[in-house]
Amino acid sequence: MVPFAGWSLPVQYGRGHLESHLHTRRHCSLFDVSHMLQTRVYGRDRVRFLESLVVGDIAELRPGQGTLTLLTNEHGGIVDDLIVTNTVEDHLYVVSNAGCADKDRAVMEGRAAELRAAGGDVHLEVLDNALLALQGPSMAQVLQAGLPDDLTKLTFMTSTATTVFGVPGCRVTRCGYTGEDGVEISVPAGRAVELAEQLLGCPEVWPAGLAARDSLRLEAGLCLYGSDIDESTTPVEAGLLWTLGKRRRAAKDFPGAAIIMEQVKEKPKRKRVGLTSVGPPLRPPAAILGPEGTPVGTVTSGCPSPSLGKNIAMGYVQAAHSRPGTTLTVEVRKKQHPALVTKMPFVPTHYYMAK
Repeated sequence: MVPFAGWSLPVQYGRGHLESHLHTRRHCSLFDVSHMLQTRVYGRDRVRFLESLVVGDIAELRPGQGTLTLLTNEHGGIVDDLIVTNTVEDHLYVVSNAGCADKDRAVMEGRAAELRAAGGDVHLEVLDNALLALQGPSMAQVLQAGLPDDLTKLTFMTSTATTVFGVPGCRVTRCGYTGEDGVEISVPAGRAVELAEQLLGCPEVWPAGLAARDSLRLEAGLCLYGSDIDESTTPVEAGLLWTLGKRRRAAKDFPGAAIIMEQVKEKPKRKRVGLTSVGPPLRPPAAILGPEGTPVGTVTSGCPSPSLGKNIAMGYVQAAHSRPGTTLTVEVRKKQHPALVTKMPFVPTHYYMAK
């Protein structure tokens, strides 16, 4: 167990990190991610409120549809990455990072107060729910047994309120942080242990901890806030330009829009890239060196890939060195080792899009 953002979280369970990682890729694992901040946004101005904070086109979301979006500051930096869902009920459902919970709440509550003072209608409710992530190719088989609804109708980044294995008041969202088909289940805190035990009662399902969560998300090319993205990183540098809604780009009405759109036009000076290597694992903040041995970037995440049997990493390099196939050098323990700029995801993703 390790402390994180005021929580105590498991790094791994009895079978170990490697077996847990591979089991998730082949079968199904349960992650307790209750440390994530869950917020409901109510009021007739809820969409306008959220669009004043994030880069995404929230107004275009269909009922039940969600999206990954970015909370940005006036300098174009990423304050947090979060998932926003337009529920079929009367609110937006927002899931954000535990490490950013205090600042996210301060930003959202401050903006909500400003809107209300100007006659707007918006208010926030922070949920006390637990959050369980069921991830892997066997997820649908396991979960369908406990759902009254047809899970094939729930596609990637859509959400529904339902009963799960007899526990009412749950929200099931088809998403996750592993690259596999999966769901996140928001469940009333008092029934969370009951639901977790029901899921773990299936032989297909193993418990998984932080170590597997980190190596799985890195294989899927997904960013870790505080490592791969932060307030000094823009969406363009991070390769997250796809999170900017087309309408929002044209309107330039989100925090930091002038800086971000200038980078879109002129191209950023640095870019997030994937790296593969042999030899010792690449760990942050290892220096990335160019052909002449001069520093061109820094590793932000890295680990040996259980699925691929080689080292994978993410980092930022000068734009001139960011093309896939470029050979660079990474300095590990004062020794230099070759690394190759590699397209991400490192392992193919298997999100459920339906046919």
